[in-house]
Amino acid sequence: MIVGAGFAGYQAARSLSRKARGAAEIVLVNPHDYFLYLPLLPEVAAGVLEPRRVSVSLTGTLPGVRLVLGQVGDVDLTGHEVHYTDPEGREGSLSYDRLVLTVGSVNKLLPIPGVTEHAHGFRGMPEALYLRDHVTRQIELAGAADDPAERAARTTFVVVGAGYTGTEVAAHGVRFTDALARQNEGLRDGPRPRWLLLDVADRVLPELDERLSNTADRVLRDRGVDVRMKTTVKEAKHDGVLLDSGDFVASRSLIWCVGVRPDPLVDSMGLPTEKGRLCVDEYLNVPGHPEVFACGDAAAVPDLTRPGEFTPMTAQHAQRQGKVCAHNVAASCGQGEPRAYRHNDLGFMVDLGGVQAAANPLHVPLSGPLANAVTRGYHLAAMPGNRVRVGADWLLDAVLPRQAVQLGLVRSGSVPIDSPTPELARVPAPAGKNG
Repeated sequence: MIVGAGFAGYQAARSLSRKARGAAEIVLVNPHDYFLYLPLLPEVAAGVLEPRRVSVSLTGTLPGVRLVLGQVGDVDLTGHEVHYTDPEGREGSLSYDRLVLTVGSVNKLLPIPGVTEHAHGFRGMPEALYLRDHVTRQIELAGAADDPAERAARTTFVVVGAGYTGTEVAAHGVRFTDALARQNEGLRDGPRPRWLLLDVADRVLPELDERLSNTADRVLRDRGVDVRMKTTVKEAKHDGVLLDSGDFVASRSLIWCVGVRPDPLVDSMGLPTEKGRLCVDEYLNVPGHPEVFACGDAAAVPDLTRPGEFTPMTAQHAQRQGKVCAHNVAASCGQGEPRAYRHNDLGFMVDLGGVQAAANPLHVPLSGPLANAVTRGYHLAAMPGNRVRVGADWLLDAVLPRQAVQLGLVRSGSVPIDSPTPELARVPAPAGKNG
């Protein structure tokens, strides 16, 4: 049984299915029926890609794997059972011989007044769809507003967190709102929409090589993004944010990208953890429970290339850990020998929208169109499906104006920032458009 279908869970399920060839029952428990290719989610929010392009069907791409739709709320390690709740609120339980925990991560919250009430998270498809509607709506309302102060507040967007997600959201977002403003008669002759990117770190993308950081910083500033390092939010309000510098920024949009924390299910299991991540050995096995494995963001995997440290919470590690985990699960059943997880990173890539990107494949620093080509090529190779559709959307975006309309599919109350796993299945049918 595999709990979670993120990068680690999806890869584990696919690898186990190929190894088992029908000789074992493989059950995948996940709240929704798709694998979400998270790195391209900012492009969904900015109207570059359609939502289904980055949503890969689990039943359509994992033959030999039985999908159970549900949110796991409890694991009985003694009885070898997991308890879950399905999208219609019904409770159920499933027994297992081997358990793979790949529950991933959720929004990282900080004790800042007003954030829970007024910020928008960015961890799943519902949040991306909501943000696209919200940004479009703010531009439209600003175009119809007579009050210059209201117009300025509605066209000001504050992103907190200058890591991968925040940097890409700001980079794509500013291009999106510029395009919307050009199409809006009420904003065509006014000031450009304003984007702020905040972080307590001293530079953009602090976890990456300084050359990549400088490239991203330059691209953002050239596009007019107000990049403020060593700055964060002191208080969030319905009409803006108070910064720790004392400045108040009038805005209707606070986008929270400060990082992630392991899924709360990990803490509820009563097993040893490291900064909220489940402790495992180099074989991705939970000590004292030979039948339980864990990998991805939920697991503190020893980094054998850096003794004493743990692998970072990245999709690159999660995907490769899932494959090794599948191998070791099979080995625990007598097929092969266990293998320790060891991985040297192949470089990192940040899509900055348009033809801009920052990348260091095999640690060779690249920027501009060449970095963009490498980045997009990597994403197409890493995606387990929908490659042609993604490529077609990129081509159409290059030659056609974006279609910016509010679909009203996701309401604000359906994507709380402190929700462990926001699900589209929980969203009521759109009787009216709200967000």
